[in-house]
Amino acid sequence: TKGTQSFGKKHTKSHTLCRRCGRRSFHNQKKTCAQCGYPAAKTRSYGWSEKGLRRKTTGTGRMSHLKNMARRFKNGFREGTAAKPAVHKKSA
Repeated sequence: TKGTQSFGKKHTKSHTLCRRCGRRSFHNQKKTCAQCGYPAAKTRSYGWSEKGLRRKTTGTGRMSHLKNMARRFKNGFREGTAAKPAVHKKSA
């Protein structure tokens, strides 16, 4: 009796929601996330999973800080200055 009868008894959850990635991959007994590796400091990622890297890489989130860096770098990270008011020439 290892077949159909046994499958009906499976009603416990081995994985629950992860606090870091939000997926149902946090193992209740191991206390680790199968998806992101929480509570490890570094996010779980492997080179053999190309699509997995693509889902989690930079640019898939808000990038609330990094999206401003290109523009700030272009201007040499200047701060505390304001643009000079434009001087309009009078037509004769």
